[in-house]
Formats: sequence, C-alpha cells, structure tokens
Amino acid sequence: QVQLVESGGGLVQPGGSLRLSCAASGFSFSSYAMSWYRQAPGQERELVATISRTGVVTNYADSVKGRFTISRDNGKNTVYLQMNSLKPEDTAVYYCKAMSPGYWGKGTLVTVSS
Repeated sequence: QVQLVESGGGLVQPGGSLRLSCAASGFSFSSYAMSWYRQAPGQERELVATISRTGVVTNYADSVKGRFTISRDNGKNTVYLQMNSLKPEDTAVYYCKAMSPGYWGKGTLVTVSS
C-alpha cells in the first residue's frame, strides 16, 4: 500500500523556521523525483520545490528560493523541506508528491502568524 505521510507543520511566528518531513512507503522511493507543493486558502496548489532521485538536482519556486531547502534520505525513504525566514504568505497546507507515479500525501498545515 502506497503511503506518503507528512509531518512537522504547525504555528510559527514570522521569521521563524520549520522542518517538514514526508515518510514514504509501499513503492520504490529512491527511483523517483520528489516534490513539495502547497495550497493556501482559496488558492490553487503550487509547486514549491523538487529534488531528483539522488538528491543532486533541486529546483525552487522563486517565492521560496534562498529560504527553503529540499533534501532527501533514500535510506530512510524520507524527503524534507527546511523552511527558514517564514512569512505570513507561506501559510498553507504543504503536500509531498512522488513525481512520476503521481502519489500524494494528505498534507500538513503550516501557519505563519504573530
């Protein structure tokens, strides 16, 4: 059974940091590029960051470049999103996705507010 389980969301003040994790099971995690998406209230889901199968290549949305870092540990079947210098506009539900097979997690809520 394929599962992607996100964790690490919560309430954080502007300028703060959070680290999201996405634990994968039920498929060959190391065979696929992975990504993080987010969806703010009333908005479409948007791509935040992607990482290649080996972790060598990463890409980011302009809105998070320089503040967020995507990484992965293929030994632990986990992909991470380190989020620094958080802004209120980063508030959203964050989802991980296995790119090629199109598997999605259920998301974790990040709220940036004072």
